[in-house]
Amino acid sequence: MNRTTLLAVASVLAATLVCVGHAAAAEKPPADPRQRPPDPHAGLAAAGKPLKVFILVGQSNMQGHAHIRTFDAIALDPQTAPMLKQMRGADGAPRVCERVWISSIGCAKDERVGRLTAGFGAARGGPKIGPEFTFGIYMQQLVDEPILIIKIAWGGKSLHTDFRPPSAGPYEFSQAQLEGLKKRGKDVEQVKADKAARTGQHYRLMIAHVKHVVADIKRVVPHYDPKQGYEIAGFVWFQGWNDMVDRQTYPNRGKPGGYDRYSEVLAHFIRDVRKKLSAPRMPFVIGVMGVGGPLDLEHPGRYTHIHHEFRKAMAAPAALPEFQGNVAAVLTEKYWDMKLTTLRARDSEIQKKVRGLQKEGKLSRQEAKAAVEKRRAEVFTPRELEILTKGVSNFEFHYLGSAKIMAQIGRGFAEAMAKLLKNEPPKK
Repeated sequence: MNRTTLLAVASVLAATLVCVGHAAAAEKPPADPRQRPPDPHAGLAAAGKPLKVFILVGQSNMQGHAHIRTFDAIALDPQTAPMLKQMRGADGAPRVCERVWISSIGCAKDERVGRLTAGFGAARGGPKIGPEFTFGIYMQQLVDEPILIIKIAWGGKSLHTDFRPPSAGPYEFSQAQLEGLKKRGKDVEQVKADKAARTGQHYRLMIAHVKHVVADIKRVVPHYDPKQGYEIAGFVWFQGWNDMVDRQTYPNRGKPGGYDRYSEVLAHFIRDVRKKLSAPRMPFVIGVMGVGGPLDLEHPGRYTHIHHEFRKAMAAPAALPEFQGNVAAVLTEKYWDMKLTTLRARDSEIQKKVRGLQKEGKLSRQEAKAAVEKRRAEVFTPRELEILTKGVSNFEFHYLGSAKIMAQIGRGFAEAMAKLLKNEPPKK
């Protein structure tokens, strides 16, 4: 057995040792990790080492809408099948990580804490996962230290207003926006006041929660020893949809430079977060929006240029000289399931045709349903039907609610973070 093979085997064994299978897939993680009996072996491999704290922030895609029922689709692709073995225990249930804990707000009505497992995604209609699940699973293989994830994600929030950092200054309305408000009969001064009140609100809530968690780590990590200390080790940002679709704030959004303001505010965000958390070179990973997968610029669709310009703007801060070696951009388009997209397009044509016949009165509801199933059986192979039925649980803008896509994104964030950690200067 050569050295490469030995390393691969060791990696799998390590993952098995630090994670155990969940006895049953609960509707949500336990509200209090102390409800679980203490594990005297938890964290022994990293005894005495500081707790690594990773902060994951964003909007609905950071929350995560991939239902655990889509896990099975991961096994249908030889490229991703090995990942499923990391995500499930021997009993087939989602793993519970013994050396990774999490505090999560924004995904449910109340804060949720506990050992990392599936179910810390968006609570409604769950259990679901976001990037946190595989980020933690792979991060624990890449660092030999206990890990605490602080996940903060609210759906429908912008960087230009909700997460706006202090050094970016106040939100400024353009002349066109002000004129538009007047034409619609709006009270311009009241709109400005409301905007000022909202500006930076979720940035402040984010900082407050991080400080709340690290002030009493034992509340989340029961076996934490203050003598071992903790380190703010990294930050992952996965946001963007609400900025991308805002034509008022970004009137030239489909043109080169149309989202420059986003890049500028994100750079301010990175600087401010580092300053506020006293972590001047904290590794920072930007998850670049990739809904729909790689873009075909030679045959652009209606929104192709908008997506293209926004993705460039999101990644831009990583290229700034001050951020070299400590900020990385991860293109999540790489993890889009193109096979699934193709199958969905074919299925959409089937349903469109049947709906047309139904509208013409040629088919009843029951006949239409039967016609769709009959046509699917004719058009798709059994394998394709399995991919189609198991792979999707949500909308396209939520990465199809696909665990296959979301799990790869989480792993990609972990790998990028690990590279940035290696670039850190040695601690004195």
